[in-house]
Amino acid sequence: MSAAVDVRRARHGLALAAVLLFAIAALLLLGAAAGHATTFDPPAPSAPAAPSAPAAPDGDGGGLSIDINGQDGGSSTAVTTLIGITLLSVAPSLLLMLSSFTKIFVVLAMTRNALSLPSIPPNQVLAGLALFLSLFIMAPVISEINSLAVQPYLNGDINFDAALDTGTGPLQQFMLAHTREEDIALMTRAAGQENPETPESVPLTTLIPAFMISELRAAFIIGFVIFVPFLVIDLVVSAALMSMGMMMLPPVMISLPFKILLFILVDGWGLIITSLVNSYQGGT
Repeated sequence: MSAAVDVRRARHGLALAAVLLFAIAALLLLGAAAGHATTFDPPAPSAPAAPSAPAAPDGDGGGLSIDINGQDGGSSTAVTTLIGITLLSVAPSLLLMLSSFTKIFVVLAMTRNALSLPSIPPNQVLAGLALFLSLFIMAPVISEINSLAVQPYLNGDINFDAALDTGTGPLQQFMLAHTREEDIALMTRAAGQENPETPESVPLTTLIPAFMISELRAAFIIGFVIFVPFLVIDLVVSAALMSMGMMMLPPVMISLPFKILLFILVDGWGLIITSLVNSYQGGT
């Protein structure tokens, strides 16, 4: 009997616990439904604020200004690096236009052609020789630019604009000393400009092409003088071969050793380089 009573009590306890669980679950569901069903009225939008008046720009003109100098008035490291990279990128053009490189290289190339040696010495050798001869000739100009413009700018004594104006002075004097007045007048008329009052007032945009034309003219004159003795050798060899009836033999094969021998006997490279260097002595 006691076991049956215990079973009944357990059944009643389980039923009561189940009823309690269902009641709790129903209450939770009703609370959640009530929470989801609750609505709130949105706040009314506020009126837009009036725009503020623009602030007055600093300075007189109000335009864009870029200061490439440092905080203390000296050279900026970032700007100096940028200028160095820019010069490296345009260095070949500057070397061709503003120095004696063009004249020297043209003369050396014409000498090679006069010897009937189209690839000896190679272009790399001629370009290297012309480069170092240009540095040798332009050394006084480079030294003056360094002392008047580069070092004062790096020390903070002058700003970039003053360094640029000062640095172009020695280079302009060098180009004026080796530029014909006829070439300057030619470029001035081509640009439709008035005749400059003084040589120093010639703008660089007119002076640079005039300088290159003068350099090419001088290089061709020197090349013509170099070609004359070798042309005589070619004529003599050709006449000798024609008189002997050896018309099928190329005259270059016979005249080439005599050209090289003549060039060695007169110290041709020394004469040409000396003439090129002396042609710039009066204007450096």
